[in-house]
Amino acid sequence: MNILCRKLSLDVPIFQGGMGNISHAQLTGAISAAGALGTIGAGTMKPQELEKIILEVKKMTDKPFCLNIPIAVQPYLNEIFELVFKHHIPVVSLSAGNPKPFIPTFQASGVKVICVVASVKQAIKAESAGADVLVAEGYEAAGINSNDETTTLTLIPQIVKAVKIPVVAAGGIADGSGFLAMLALGAEGVQMGTRFIATKEAMVHDEYKQSILRADDTATVIVGRSIGRVRRILKNDYAKKLLELEKSGTTADVFNHYTDETRHIVGAIKGKLEEGHVNSGQIAGLIDDLPSVSVLINRMMKEARSINEVLHKKLS
Repeated sequence: MNILCRKLSLDVPIFQGGMGNISHAQLTGAISAAGALGTIGAGTMKPQELEKIILEVKKMTDKPFCLNIPIAVQPYLNEIFELVFKHHIPVVSLSAGNPKPFIPTFQASGVKVICVVASVKQAIKAESAGADVLVAEGYEAAGINSNDETTTLTLIPQIVKAVKIPVVAAGGIADGSGFLAMLALGAEGVQMGTRFIATKEAMVHDEYKQSILRADDTATVIVGRSIGRVRRILKNDYAKKLLELEKSGTTADVFNHYTDETRHIVGAIKGKLEEGHVNSGQIAGLIDDLPSVSVLINRMMKEARSINEVLHKKLS
């Protein structure tokens, strides 16, 4: 059995990326029910709001799910930690900050800890701090990324070489071939965000989904370079506004105001793409349908096995 599946009690080694304040129970629950690892993104949510989502997911499935906690931006950190213990959430992923002070507390309660990293240096530090699993994210991915802008293709094999714990590849994966490619690079599984947005269970605005379906290979853009806060979003009028804001010499505070979770919700949930941003990975150009989560996951695994057989014949 795949080491991730054994360690986290999964059927397939596929993770859902944390989606911040646009997280919702329907998608997370469906992903976990399908045997993958559904993830609720704590974002900047208040504990009461987050607890409602946790309870809804638990009603949908008895299979494991994860809570992503962005350490540096979550204003109710202690209360969010308490929700993990109160509701016996089996897995947490820690991102956007130093996870070292928090890992022992979770592990003492039997909680598995995933650390999100974007460099070999971060990976080595996370392993040394006691992380159970690493998610290594290349800058093809949607949303906030590392300023190093290292691609998934080059990042994964270097991190796999540097650490002994399981590595999950994130950024630029949407189908069975991408899944298999990451396994070939040494990853034990993959994490997806954009691909899961384009599913029936994703409770985001239809215009967001349709924008992904219309996307081509150049449909995303990086904003935030000028203030050291790299973020990949879909190209649209709001993206142009952000780029013009940077060109005019904006401050970090002003830019962060126009890209905070409130603006994310306006774009992704309310569908007002001229008033808020929508995150998207570069892989959007490969996405052309809106399957159910279970159909998507089963298709990916079937594709990966089929392609693996073809490659085996080619290499024989």
